[in-house]
Amino acid sequence: MKFLRNKNKQPKAEQQNTLKSNTEGYSLEPNLENMLHKIKQEIGDSPDLVIRSFQIGSTPSVPVGAVYISGLTDEQSVNEYILRSLMVDTADSKLEIDSNHVFDLILNNALTIGNINILKDWNELIFSILSGDTIILIDGFAEAISGSTRGGQWRAITESSSQVNIRGPKDSFNESIATNIALIRRHLKSPQLRLETIRIGNVSQTNVAIMYLKGIVSEELVQEVRQRLTDIQIDAVLESGYLEEFIQDQTFTPFPTIYNTERPDAVSGNLLEGRIAVLVDGTPFVLIVPTVFTQFFQATEDYYQRSDIVLLMRLIRYTSFFVLLLGPSFYIAVTTYHPEMLPTSLLINIMAQREGVPFPALIEAVIMEATFEVLREAGIRMPRAVGQAVSIVGAIVLGQAAVEAGVVTGLMVIVVAITGIASFAVPSYNLTIAARMIRFPLMIISALLGFYGLTLAMILLVAHMNSLRSFGIPYLAPFTPFSLKGQKDTVIRASFKSYEKQSRFISQKAGENTQTDELKSPASKSKK
Repeated sequence: MKFLRNKNKQPKAEQQNTLKSNTEGYSLEPNLENMLHKIKQEIGDSPDLVIRSFQIGSTPSVPVGAVYISGLTDEQSVNEYILRSLMVDTADSKLEIDSNHVFDLILNNALTIGNINILKDWNELIFSILSGDTIILIDGFAEAISGSTRGGQWRAITESSSQVNIRGPKDSFNESIATNIALIRRHLKSPQLRLETIRIGNVSQTNVAIMYLKGIVSEELVQEVRQRLTDIQIDAVLESGYLEEFIQDQTFTPFPTIYNTERPDAVSGNLLEGRIAVLVDGTPFVLIVPTVFTQFFQATEDYYQRSDIVLLMRLIRYTSFFVLLLGPSFYIAVTTYHPEMLPTSLLINIMAQREGVPFPALIEAVIMEATFEVLREAGIRMPRAVGQAVSIVGAIVLGQAAVEAGVVTGLMVIVVAITGIASFAVPSYNLTIAARMIRFPLMIISALLGFYGLTLAMILLVAHMNSLRSFGIPYLAPFTPFSLKGQKDTVIRASFKSYEKQSRFISQKAGENTQTDELKSPASKSKK
């Protein structure tokens, strides 16, 4: 899927106007026929464009036009609350319609729909039509009335497919930003919950919203998120991943520095911790900023279980991550450089298996890991009815055949299988991808230098992670810099009774980093 970026960077003031009003267009004109003709031309005389012309009043009658797009609107609302109100109810009420004040009469007395706006700009009028609103144009007035009749078909609220839980709420976001905002408000019925919306994309004009809890979140963090979104110049935003690349602090890293989720309870919990949610119309995945490394090991179900159970589950996740990252590398280093670390009986068995294998341990591991990655990708992309069966059958048949053919050893198949299973124990798919990418360079350096090279690589990896920031927050916080209060929700989750109030670790760190001039956007850093 392709999208275009603007090569010519616009001034900041002009960029802000672009996001707020899609650049100011020319004003509307009072001639109804000309306006309807221009709307047809602008939208290409599309067959789903509905224009209903009628007259209200009797002496004299006033021409009125209603414009909407079929499929984007709730046509029942259009018929009941707009067309019926204007064409039938005004006649039944026998209102005296003065042609000089008909606009105010329709605006204040004739429409029974809840949300209406006055439009004076051409681009705002076109955007409103394409968003599913119904536009009412009145002959003789250079203004339009926009009624909120957005509807059409949306995917129903279902259980999350990427973040499955046993205990807890089963609802998840869908592709409607209005529905997603409502789901968050159901969890947080607080007047402190703030919502701000902008439009990003010169062509797509995608609605983007940020939500936060005023009084909990750092005001400087809110301003930074708002500024980074405002500075984005792109033709189209089709998914939240587009924004993720623009607003993250560093792009040259395999680790995800922005968390995404499709669960409303996860977003609500992060808002309570002083984070900000970024919602994009057309996608069920909401971005959470700032993000720390430990956040990717936390599941929403952790807060619905006892703290001792959570400790066990998190230990399993952290252990699985290290197995995923270091499993094949450890096997290569031991069998190639450090066989004395193994028990004698096990070493004899391994050497006996490797006697008929023509490849060194590195090539053997690369073959099996690459095969497993192909099977994993094939299982995801194939139809669900056959995808799982192909993955299981492929793994069993290929693994057994490879061992019998003498291409790999049986122990290598076990190592790869354990590594693959461990990858599914990590709650975050993005972090799993990062570990899978890093695993191959670690395998190579282990084959070259053994445990010495693996240790050196891990030191460099930790140093790289320590240099990462997410909106000014250190990526490895609260481990480094160390925070005793932050340890209540890392590997362990302290009992709720030990919390005097909701954790404010993120908002506190954001405030500290702002005071020390650490909370800087990538653009401002490059200027320096």
